[in-house]
Amino acid sequence: MTTILRINSSARTDDSVSRELTDRLIARFDDAQVVDRDLSNGVAQLSADTLAAMRVPADQRTEAQQTELADADTFIDELVSADAVVICLPIYNFGPPASMEAWADPVARAGTTFRYTENGPEGLVESKPVYVIVASGGVPVGSGADFASTWLTTFLGFLGLTDVTSVAAEQLNVDPERAVTSARESVDAVA
Repeated sequence: MTTILRINSSARTDDSVSRELTDRLIARFDDAQVVDRDLSNGVAQLSADTLAAMRVPADQRTEAQQTELADADTFIDELVSADAVVICLPIYNFGPPASMEAWADPVARAGTTFRYTENGPEGLVESKPVYVIVASGGVPVGSGADFASTWLTTFLGFLGLTDVTSVAAEQLNVDPERAVTSARESVDAVA
């Protein structure tokens, strides 16, 4: 059975185009087990204690350090265990939602999800398909004003996830009907 990790970062739970398109894509995977990670419920920001705990080998961490990294360890386990990942990514003020960045910060862990080598960084997460559903109100996706999808693609590649397919519902505030129809067609063509 295929396991799909669905990461929702839209603050909207109702009337969210990115969530609707994410659901549409996931429905196309027959008999998949879906692990839901809804970041709109809140994600703790990195702290000095979190960063310090990350530097301690897992078998040497104190109970307090294990507690400090519990959510981060769960995020990493979900990502590594999934056969595919579907990410719901709205663009807020030209960038990703703060919750998406808060998820990414502890997932990028040296020695666990990436490492530095003589030739630069090397991702340690086994490659798998990643589908990014991007929604924007006015920013053209992939343009110079889009710091969300380009940031996410760069971040995923840093971890070793380079098989990324993006579907955009862009400029929803300009022509919502066209944007949604086009994105639905793209989702149907992907799956």
